[in-house]
Amino acid sequence: MMQMEGGGVRQNLPEAGKGKEAASPLKPPRGASSAHTLTSAQRDPRLTCDIQNRETDFSGPGPSGKRQDNMSGLNNHRNCWPLVLVLWLLVPTSTPIPTKPNMVLIMADDLGIGDLGCYGNHTLRTPNIDRLAREGVRLTQHIAAASICTPSRAAFLTGRYPIRSGMASETEVRVLRWTAASGGLPPNETTFAKILQQQGYTTGLVGKWHVGVSCETRNDHCHHPLNHGFHYFYGTPLTLMLDCGNKHNQKAQALRATYWFCTRTLACAMLLLALGRLTGSLPISWKTVGCFGVCVLVFFVSWYSSHGFTRHWDCILMRNHKVREQSMVLKRTPSLLLREATSFIERNKQGPFLFFLSLLQVHVPLTTTRNFLGRSQHGLYGDNVEEMDWVVGQVLKTLDNEGLTNHTLVYFTSDHGAFIEGRIGDTPLGGSNGIYKGGKGMGGWEGGIRVPGIFRWPGVLPAGRVIHEPTSLMDVFPTVVQLGGGQVPQDRVIDGRDLTPLLRGQVPHSEHEFLFHYCGSRLHAARWHQRQGARLWKAHFETPIFSPEGAVGCYTRGLCPCHGKVARHDPPLLFELSGDPSEATPLSPASEPSFHAVVSRIQEATRAHRSTLTPVPGQLSGSSNMWKPWLQPCCGSFPFCGCQESAHPRDEL
Repeated sequence: MMQMEGGGVRQNLPEAGKGKEAASPLKPPRGASSAHTLTSAQRDPRLTCDIQNRETDFSGPGPSGKRQDNMSGLNNHRNCWPLVLVLWLLVPTSTPIPTKPNMVLIMADDLGIGDLGCYGNHTLRTPNIDRLAREGVRLTQHIAAASICTPSRAAFLTGRYPIRSGMASETEVRVLRWTAASGGLPPNETTFAKILQQQGYTTGLVGKWHVGVSCETRNDHCHHPLNHGFHYFYGTPLTLMLDCGNKHNQKAQALRATYWFCTRTLACAMLLLALGRLTGSLPISWKTVGCFGVCVLVFFVSWYSSHGFTRHWDCILMRNHKVREQSMVLKRTPSLLLREATSFIERNKQGPFLFFLSLLQVHVPLTTTRNFLGRSQHGLYGDNVEEMDWVVGQVLKTLDNEGLTNHTLVYFTSDHGAFIEGRIGDTPLGGSNGIYKGGKGMGGWEGGIRVPGIFRWPGVLPAGRVIHEPTSLMDVFPTVVQLGGGQVPQDRVIDGRDLTPLLRGQVPHSEHEFLFHYCGSRLHAARWHQRQGARLWKAHFETPIFSPEGAVGCYTRGLCPCHGKVARHDPPLLFELSGDPSEATPLSPASEPSFHAVVSRIQEATRAHRSTLTPVPGQLSGSSNMWKPWLQPCCGSFPFCGCQESAHPRDEL
């Protein structure tokens, strides 16, 4: 029997051997055979039929009455079989998990939890993702480790908070901005793909990467997917942006003012050096002045040309180590990615395979093919969501056609919450986070970090199950590693937890007592799942200051900051999410008698968490996140780069 208790899911199973050590959920109880033989401790004394010790009264002819005794014993056996059958059915059993299933992990980009029918949206059509939820397990409190792309994906791949790998920025630049930046997921980090590759899996990634390409030279590819455990990669090494649509210069608008200021400052410094040389007040040579001037000119040309050619440099497609399209033709990119996704599954149907489909939907510029334009009630964004759902359906159809459905674990999620501030003029470009406050870029508020989480594996995971326990995108790492026959690394802290027992209903609660919510390198909030009393507390230490006043977002900035213009709270803002999931009413000592005890416990856990952090080189700050011409991926001879992917009859959805 399944019943909800304390926001979780509990399965009532009869006790087996009360007072003895609990049996493993994946194997028979200790001392039991594979046929589930009952021990005396497992028998109900009211139903026990002890055939061997039972005395039999017999009379009549026969040699010593043995025939009658045998017949009487046989009758007794027949009478007891119904009781034995009942007792056998009452013993807790577990269907053994098949070894090395195929795995398909699907991650949307910037999708809000409120955009899907299975999470309450009644105006957008997402039948294929809704089907996954009906046929599998749906998580309602699935949390991203960061509220923005690069650090969230790093945590997903490694099972570790991004601050542990240097993927948490100390500035407001929180994602990799260039394919030619030297930052990225460090080579010494271990991804789930790398472990499963060692277990004999064929591993592939189609779609968005966004955790780095090269370190020192154009072709070293130290951060590349093929250096992090994937046998095959086809997609964009960075991300989509408005610049890729050739209509808006998103990146230039964000950085041009800063670089112009730096250029003018350097130019003034050069003029002062020249003036000092002319007047004799500075003992420097004209050669020094000239070299400085050349450096200023190179700096100006570098950033100005990179902005002018952003679409050309960063909007590219790669197959493995080679650039295949530069710049990408967006109107057919979704078709190319779908072609590669279905082809990978078909090529590797003998298995086992791990396939990570990292969708470009629903990130700006919301590239949508003509067959889906105008179909939804929510403009271009809604069209893009419905196209994304169709792509998911095509992947599921391929699994069905190849007879792989029952031996494939499918997982669907988003990297973080919807981009609520995204818009061009009055046209919104972002989605819905449902009842949850905030959105993309907000490290603490639920709208930025609560994402869809759906697992399907027919015959292994119960269909239609809903779990309200706290879980994390980081949990995917240990879950797929264990299912694939690998071992979670013991030489580093792994923050994720294996979800298999929770998904199968073998345990009532998540292993996460605490989860910590970062915005860049700043710890903005923490949650405590208090199992005694089944309460879910969340404390905010820092929150973004919304603008304009009264808004729930940073519309005047475009994205909320992590540093600087944030509100700091001492004592922290405290919410009880079980009763206030929208984080509408902060608690106080007057309204919550346990306020101080709860805050103290969360602060204690936060200190313990911080003590496990070790300094590592930052990957998203300073020079690590600057455009370096010598690292620029290029098809052709740099800077004369340019190529197009070969045409294909299935290039149009």
